[in-house]
Amino acid sequence: MSAAGEAACPAPRISVVVCVHTQDRWGDILAAVASVGTQSRPAHELLLVVDHHPALLARLREHFGGARAGAFATRAPATPLRIMANSGPRGLSAGRNTGIAAARGEVVAFLDDDAVAERDWLRHFAAAYADPAVMAVGGRTEPVWASGRRPAWFPEEFDWVVGCSYRGLPPGTARVRNVLGGNASFRKAAFERVGGFAVGIGRDAGRRPLGGEETELCIRISHALPDAVLLIDDRSVIHHKVPAVRERFGYFRSRAYAEGLSKALVSRSVGARDGLATERRYTTRVLPAGVLRGVRDAALRRPGGAGRAGAIVAGVAAAAAGYAWGTLRVRRRPVTGEGVEERTDGAAPGAVPAREGTAA
Repeated sequence: MSAAGEAACPAPRISVVVCVHTQDRWGDILAAVASVGTQSRPAHELLLVVDHHPALLARLREHFGGARAGAFATRAPATPLRIMANSGPRGLSAGRNTGIAAARGEVVAFLDDDAVAERDWLRHFAAAYADPAVMAVGGRTEPVWASGRRPAWFPEEFDWVVGCSYRGLPPGTARVRNVLGGNASFRKAAFERVGGFAVGIGRDAGRRPLGGEETELCIRISHALPDAVLLIDDRSVIHHKVPAVRERFGYFRSRAYAEGLSKALVSRSVGARDGLATERRYTTRVLPAGVLRGVRDAALRRPGGAGRAGAIVAGVAAAAAGYAWGTLRVRRRPVTGEGVEERTDGAAPGAVPAREGTAA
């Protein structure tokens, strides 16, 4: 990285957004908040966005001092904290867009409400933005299994099913097509240029589809800003809880199917060429290698080998079925409501209002 680049882009202020939706994760929410408060590179602010849950909103405000804004931390200086309601429709994308619109930092980072960040999480994010071309930086998400260890049959190639980094991602710091939403950061200027997360693709009160919104956003950024650099830095680590229900094969298969549905919506929004570019390499190289490893382990009588090979095949089949049905569905009707919002003002789906003088 050049000295000129560093001079042109000093260390940015980073606003952290955590979207919350249920009191069942109360302890997890407090742990996520605490991990932001102990960063070696302090956050500029933490925004807790509550998804249409008045009781949780009131409980959080009472817990953190009864005010809409305050500060928290176990270190000095304290990190400013703001607690707010999702101002859009129910769902993760609208919650994130609420946080983006309120954020005062030059960079907006996202942390899942059932995850904790390692101490240097934000420090590594901030360092990457010394290059003014960098528009997004993601990190590595490690699973924390409820049972205490990975199920023997669960292939690492499918850790994305439980919201974690998976075998097949590039190691170190590398350019990628898209970052993973539970551990990611973006320049706010990118949102002001292309809009926010698309409403109708991502998580919405447990309805399918359950993902893909960050992929669609990153592709829009690359289309609008051809010189944009999107990175993954595997030193920016968070630890994500995997509840017992997500260790079951039924969830694995259902989530793979939902991913296929999501990819159909993403492809409709940005085109199949970009929407499936990374997936082609994944399905033609990473997954066959995983099947072979499983078969080899089974032949050597190692635990779980046959199960992992079978799970990869089942996961591919489920995702393919979801993609086929999703493609048929979006061809039958415009992608509105259930899919990506259509806008008449030329802005992107789920757009965040641009500043004056900034192209939307």
